[in-house]
Amino acid sequence: MNKADRIYVAGHRGMVGSAVCRALAKKGYANVVTRTHKELDLLDPAAVAAFYAAEKPDVAVIAAARVGGIGANSAANALFLYENEMIALNTVWGAYKAGVKRLLFLGSTCIYPRMAPQPIPESALLTSELEKTNEGYALAKISGLKLCEFLRRDCGVLYHSLMPTNLYGPGDNYDVVGGHVLPTMIRKFETARVNGDATVPLWGTGTPLREFLHVDDLAAACVFMLELENPPDLVNVGSGEEVSIRTLAEKVKAATGCPAAIDWDSTKPDGTPRKLCDTTLIRSLGWKPEIDLDTGLAMTVADYRAALDAGTIRL
Repeated sequence: MNKADRIYVAGHRGMVGSAVCRALAKKGYANVVTRTHKELDLLDPAAVAAFYAAEKPDVAVIAAARVGGIGANSAANALFLYENEMIALNTVWGAYKAGVKRLLFLGSTCIYPRMAPQPIPESALLTSELEKTNEGYALAKISGLKLCEFLRRDCGVLYHSLMPTNLYGPGDNYDVVGGHVLPTMIRKFETARVNGDATVPLWGTGTPLREFLHVDDLAAACVFMLELENPPDLVNVGSGEEVSIRTLAEKVKAATGCPAAIDWDSTKPDGTPRKLCDTTLIRSLGWKPEIDLDTGLAMTVADYRAALDAGTIRL
């Protein structure tokens, strides 16, 4: 990838896509092409094909997806499978048919089996059963990364994939019903602090272990991978550190300054017991994260408050 390339970022208004756009601008890539959902429906293969034919990007970064936490995924596996499958197939196949030479497909480490070895290496893919609560999303992302792999092998295009761990940061979705665990916690603790609530209800037992990566670190990893001449087909990206959900809750509580007690609802699902990705490969290529969890939480709480005050918060 070079500075003159036209780079299409799918999903540029989302947390990941907007961070990728910021990272590209920081590195001097000014020729970035974007479309809102109203301007381009990625579920429509004809519309996607017409877009690629008209804009002729040299590079595509596929950061668009329907995303959500345990509640949203488990309640709508069919929708998550359908929409993410269509987005993956339309954007990747459409890019190939239009002559796009390079593409980076973004997924998630939820593609790996529920009981994968820990830390999870890239080689664990498709070795056993997936986590049922987000099986639809995972299957769609597996289809997308496999399409990239097959097109690269069969047709010689440089299509490759990056699988990030749990992400957080500016532009996140703070929906307490369908959102991910960390932004949900931030909103709940902030709401409790402002309202003076005595308790904050949280799902599960707090025992699962999770890894978190600030979205700006992921975006930097995306640009890093795009600048490699011969990247691997599939690469994990994460912080390499894990924390229990219970410890995370205490960290968010401290970051927000909320004095409320935590009320754990053990009748709600925990999800996968442990999910730490093996980042040996990406580190061996020369990349490592720069934002630790405590620093990232402070930054994210400040961003949440600023977005709330400005009326731009995503709920």
